[in-house]
Formats: sequence, structure tokens, C-alpha cells
Amino acid sequence: MNYIIMCGGEYTTWNRPRQTLLVKGEPIVARTIRLLKENGAGEIFISSNDPIFELFAPVIYHHNRYKAHIGGSNGYWTDCFYLTADPVTYIFGDVIFSPEAIRTIAETETDDIELFASAPPFAPEYIKKWAEPFALKVTDTDHLRRAIRQTEIFQKQGMFKRNPIMWELWQVIKGYPFNEIHFDSYTAVNDYTCDVDSPGDLHKIERMIK
Repeated sequence: MNYIIMCGGEYTTWNRPRQTLLVKGEPIVARTIRLLKENGAGEIFISSNDPIFELFAPVIYHHNRYKAHIGGSNGYWTDCFYLTADPVTYIFGDVIFSPEAIRTIAETETDDIELFASAPPFAPEYIKKWAEPFALKVTDTDHLRRAIRQTEIFQKQGMFKRNPIMWELWQVIKGYPFNEIHFDSYTAVNDYTCDVDSPGDLHKIERMIK
């Protein structure tokens, strides 16, 4: 099983790739790589269009049109996936993972596709008021390719209430009704693990890390 840490796209909240922000003196992406290695991960790559990530792991240069900004986003979020024929776990690069979360992702087996995300009822230390996706483990890579193509078709047809992100892709993967999140359909990770949207998020999570 290979691991691809997704660090592409543009996020205008920061003046640097937010995956390189420091948590306890360690870049977020470096922390994720360290935890993956501690849990026996195979080959680890970073998918990005920014050479700064060569400091951390081999980079798969991958154009990603997705742009996130205050008040919304544009572009195809599904562009973030560097598609491969080999089994792969996609790790979201802007997430600060707990060691337990990475262990769960590494040890969980699937013969298709498995999503890892927070789910209500949320842990007391979780800083968001909504569920966030963290990783996607894929062994049936053809299924993922089909789901991405179908998600983009549905987007062009106006089937979603917003530009699709992981939740909409997951609905297509599972064949669920659109614009609903089925919190029991994936592996829940409920601790402080969360993505970083603001300096406040970073500081809150950092205080919880031992």
C-alpha cells in the first residue's frame, strides 16, 4: 500500500502552503510522514505543484485547479487525486493527525474504498462543529476513477448544492442520495484530528498535542 499526501491546490488564507505550517515546531506534513513511518507505511509520496515539498518526500507533480478562499471555493476538488492503478491511501495534507488516527488508517483493511473522517457525536477536544474528512484508502482504483468521472458529470448537471468536495464524492462512491452525509458509512476518527483553516485552529490543536 502506497501513501500519497495531497498538498496541491491553492489556499489564500495563508502566505505559504498550510501543510508546511509548524505544529510543536514540526511542519504538519513532516509530522504526518513521521507518524505514517512509525506505523509501517510503505512508499510515501506528496502530490503537489510546489517544489517546496521536495524537502519532505518524493513529489508527484500534479496540476490541481482547486482554489479555496475565504467565502468559498472554485475549481474541481476531485483534481486533488493523483490517480494510480496501485492500491493507495490518500492522506489530506492539511490535517493534523493524532498518532491513534494514523494507526487506525494504516491498520484498517478494505477491498474497495474506505473513508476516514470525524463523525458526531464529536470528541470533546474536536475543534469544529461539523464533520471533516481525513483520508481515503483505495484498493479498487477503477471504482474511484469511475466515481470521480461521475461526480464531475453530476456537478455539470447541477445535482449538488455546492461545488463537490469529499462528501459529494463519497455519496457517489456509496450510491447514496446527494446532499446528505451518512455518518455511519465510514470509519470514524474522533479525537483532536482535524484540518487547519485558520491560525486559531492551529493553536487550539497544538495545545492538545503532548
